[in-house]
Parts: sequence; C-alpha cells; structure tokens
Amino acid sequence: MKTDIRFSPLIVGTMRLGSWGVNMTTDELERFIDACVDLGLTDFDHADIYGHYTEEGRFGQVLARRPDLKSKIQLTTKCGIKLITPNRPDHKVKSYDSTAKHILASAERSLIDLNVDHIDLLLIHRPDFLMDATEIADAFKKLHSDGKVKYFGVSNFTPDQFELLHAHIPLVTNQVEASVAHTQPFEDGTITQCQRLSVTPTIWSPLGGGKLFSDPTDECAKRVREVVSPIQEKYQCQFDQLLLAWLMKHPAGLVPVLGTTKMARIQNALEATKLDITHEEWYAIWQAGKGEEVA
Repeated sequence: MKTDIRFSPLIVGTMRLGSWGVNMTTDELERFIDACVDLGLTDFDHADIYGHYTEEGRFGQVLARRPDLKSKIQLTTKCGIKLITPNRPDHKVKSYDSTAKHILASAERSLIDLNVDHIDLLLIHRPDFLMDATEIADAFKKLHSDGKVKYFGVSNFTPDQFELLHAHIPLVTNQVEASVAHTQPFEDGTITQCQRLSVTPTIWSPLGGGKLFSDPTDECAKRVREVVSPIQEKYQCQFDQLLLAWLMKHPAGLVPVLGTTKMARIQNALEATKLDITHEEWYAIWQAGKGEEVA
C-alpha cells in the first residue's frame, strides 16, 4: 500500500464554496480552482456530506468541462457521516457508518460526483464507535486494488483509534482540529503519534474557527492578540499569517486546511509558509492561547 503522498504547502478546503457558504457558480468555481493551482496549491479537501451531499458534484461539473485540471490537482474526500437531509432520504438518524458496504458505496458515488476515475486520498470522516478495523481495511484494500483510491487516512481520530486502524492498513494522515485556541492534539498524543509514524497531520480550523478574529469579548482572543501584536510588527506580517506560521513551526509538518473562499486570504496564507518564528515566540503564543505558563 502506498504511503508516499505529498501535499501542497496548504490544502484548499471546499466546504464553504457551495450551499454551505458563498455558493459559487460553476464559472466562479472554475476561476477559483485555476487561481489556487496557479499559486501551487493543488490539494483540494472534500467530504461527501458538504453542501448536503452536493459540493462534490459541483466541483465535478468543473472537471467535466476542464479535464485538464485532473492531472494538476490532488483530491481528498471523506466518508462515514450520515446526515439527515432530503438528499439522502434513507438516512433516519444522524450517525457514523464505517461498514465496508457504506465505504464502498460512498467512494463509488464520490467518483461519479467528482467526475474522476480515482480519488487520491479517502478519509474516514469521524470515528465510528462500532467500527471494525478489519472490515475498514478490507474495504480500503479493495478500493486500492481496483485503482479507485490511492491513499487512505482518517479525520478526528484519537491516537488509540488511529493505532487500531493503522495496524491493519497504512494511513497517511489524521486530519484534526488544531489552532492556538485548540491545542488538545499537541497534548493528547495525536501530533506526537503522527511524528513517530512519519504521518502528516492535516489541520482543519487552523485559525480557531474565526473566533480569534470576530469575537472581541473572547478572553483567549484578547490574550493572543496582545502577545502576537509585537511579533507581527517584528515580521511585518498579518495576524492570520502568524497563527498559521505557529502551526507550521512544529516539526511534525502540520499542513493547514484553509476554510476561506477569498483568494486574497489564500495568497496571504501562502506567504505564511515563509515565516519562521523563534522557539520562544512559539511558546509565548502557546501560553497566550492556554492562558497560563507551561509547567
């Protein structure tokens, strides 16, 4: 099983491109994809549920009329969450499903919706409390042997859950939430495990879900802004750039998944890959996020 996946410096998230966000037209989406590729950002992160199971299809419409893009980009998608939505009338309860039947059916549908002959990276979106690691591994192996998926990973898995599945089949990422405002993966063994196994952690909500920007009453945001301000001045950079640089400083090689739909912010984020803050600056920002000194 292949594990040599390479990610672009940042991953472009697609969750807010459609009905869960700005609702780009097909023309706007095509221009957006082209602009990202021109910047060297060729990884696009999907999930079957985005837009209530519509976003993959919208992206696939672009690939149908621009097949040249297929060789330029790398597609991640996720499966395993069952939403209650008119688009899936057979779903009666919001739940997680990592049975082989569901994984195989979801992957087949994603291939059709995305209008591609293979998915580069397939993730289990949330850990299913009833998951059978052997069954998941068998489904992954079938998808790989059939040439339908190149690489496999998970999202939101605890270290124990990751270890369980990784023992049956090589995983190339655990996509987890991490930011100055959400440091749990640094403390619960998630990032350490990725580093030990040479697995690249991909990071959703790397800017704290926006609360560090939009909530002036949030105590964490106040602390972080106060500490970050002189560091920003030193590096002549923007607030979001410094928060991304803080994540990317870690030797585990964290790759942020961007949630923005604005090209200006994506360009700013790319500049953050050039920032190299000091060890002490990293800890100053850590302590601001935690609200206390390290022990």
